[in-house]
Amino acid sequence: MKGLYCKPGDQGDVKFVSQETNVPTNIGDHQVKVQVKSCALSPVDFKLYEDLKFEKEHVPVGREIAGVVLQVGPKVTFFQPDDEVVGILPLDAEQSGLCSIVVTDEYNLVQKPEKVSWVEAAAVIKDGLRAYTALHTLARMAAGQTVLVLDGAGPFGVLAIQLAHYHGVKVLATASSPEDQTFLEELRPSVARVIRVWDSKQDLVDSCLEETGGLGVDIIIDSGVRLYEEEPEAQRHCPHKHDLLTLLSVGGHWVTTEQHLQLDPPDSHILFLKAASLSFLNDEVWTTSRAKQGRYLHILKDVMDKLCTGTFRPQLVDPVPLYEATVSMEMVQRKQARKRIAVKL
Repeated sequence: MKGLYCKPGDQGDVKFVSQETNVPTNIGDHQVKVQVKSCALSPVDFKLYEDLKFEKEHVPVGREIAGVVLQVGPKVTFFQPDDEVVGILPLDAEQSGLCSIVVTDEYNLVQKPEKVSWVEAAAVIKDGLRAYTALHTLARMAAGQTVLVLDGAGPFGVLAIQLAHYHGVKVLATASSPEDQTFLEELRPSVARVIRVWDSKQDLVDSCLEETGGLGVDIIIDSGVRLYEEEPEAQRHCPHKHDLLTLLSVGGHWVTTEQHLQLDPPDSHILFLKAASLSFLNDEVWTTSRAKQGRYLHILKDVMDKLCTGTFRPQLVDPVPLYEATVSMEMVQRKQARKRIAVKL
């Protein structure tokens, strides 16, 4: 049985290789054996593996899986054989999610609703978790607030917008291209305002303050931040950190995905004057620490429920066959895929 693995190259590039993997013959007391039906592809964060001391020659690719339970350990209480499940393999998993059969702890999985397809379940589970972590766990959103979602047309941004709408939050979103603008303007429920960051004639700060009567937005969810005036071409549509501090409301909350965000004393002083706060979005903490395991599983279950009822409507490409997984993963790693890609096994 083969799976897809990767390792960083000598020149900073990433090499993806398909290699044979053995399925454990004996499973642990709380483990389940799952036949994978679909696996979604997300970029591999090598820096995170290094920080957590998970040093491996080859890192498994594909962690968001959906499939059927084949066998359960003697102490498993959540599942039985033939149950349909979905979940996220932990960072220290030895197997790739692109293997036809994987073995994992029962605590990494939840039931998949019958009405939900394999591909949708695998494709939504991680972005849904990120949206919940950002808006509920970190920002504590409440009805009547205003949220700014940067890069709202991305896979994560779309679910964040839909979750915010569900809870009665007013949504502003940025579009980084005319195509993204058209997509966001056609969303239902509709976005209160689409801000064209690709258009130099439209200013992000002015647009947000105008839309909120000068009060600023209550929640910001970014997708990258410029720390300096001059940044690489890849970040040309990312807002400067001073812009986000300016448009944040009193008591507001900024949720950032920028790992290396640096706040100078004047930046901190602005947060102090506004009694505002800053949080870092790292959804991997749910599996690296088991302190809130019950809440984690509750979130995964709620994500599936919202997918089943149509609250979540993800942006997906057509399912990719297994033989195209390597090429697709190279696109995902380079962040060239604008929609979530899932492999059908």
